[in-house]
Amino acid sequence: MIPEPADTVAPTPVFFLAGGTGISAETLGNLMLAQFPSLTFARRKIPFITTVEQARAVVEELDAATTDSVTALVFSTVSDEEIRKELQRTKGAFIDLFGSHLDTVERVLHVNATHGVGALHGVGDTRRYDLRMKAIEFAMEHDDGASLRNLDQADLILVAPSRCGKTPTSMYLALQHGLKVANYPLVPEDFDSDALPRPVRELGAKCFGLLSTPARLSQVRGERRPGSTYASLAQCSYELRRAEALYRLHRIPSINSASMSVEEMAAVIMQTSSLGNLA
Repeated sequence: MIPEPADTVAPTPVFFLAGGTGISAETLGNLMLAQFPSLTFARRKIPFITTVEQARAVVEELDAATTDSVTALVFSTVSDEEIRKELQRTKGAFIDLFGSHLDTVERVLHVNATHGVGALHGVGDTRRYDLRMKAIEFAMEHDDGASLRNLDQADLILVAPSRCGKTPTSMYLALQHGLKVANYPLVPEDFDSDALPRPVRELGAKCFGLLSTPARLSQVRGERRPGSTYASLAQCSYELRRAEALYRLHRIPSINSASMSVEEMAAVIMQTSSLGNLA
């Protein structure tokens, strides 16, 4: 039997299930799916599954997506044991990102887990929750150079030309790791000098640079302002070239965000900046 051409194969249905927000299931599941770049997926996140009745309704949806020709992939971080057992009844391929490893952790720690949703998402740790909320507020206030107040209190300052991924990376680091991250845009006027922009001039040790490729940056900017000088390949090339020179001159670490996910960027930034000790 001759297989269908790749462009006519229906996307594989993928579900991310969780007792909370579903961020962990989605992040871990997408990390695995990224290893299959030639395939297409139809993704759906179903968060806040907190009762057996809800789980039964979810299983019906999962089974409806599983046919003779396609099997749904189901990534789950549901911690409640009874709800998890109900979800495991699905005809889809159930990938348990929580329970399958919990026994090992319990065995090593010699303590039984509580299986609580609050414990999984950090709500039970009031201090950690408050730190994350304050970090998100800080990131929003200091997005794209909107505020320079208390900039010295930032754990990290992302600097980059417009549309290199500063905002989503700042928010991800705040939400997932509780880090106070400001981001500051490099505009053409900043490239008239070899000095860092005045607001971050004395904070170079906290700065981290983002780059992209001219083609990718031009594409992203073109979606926002098509046909503009701002989005032209020449302008993007100039800004990226000058930004890279600025990073090098001031010994600011940097990464190219063109082909990286926000999760990958955050991991590299934390490792390079030794911020893991703060998270």
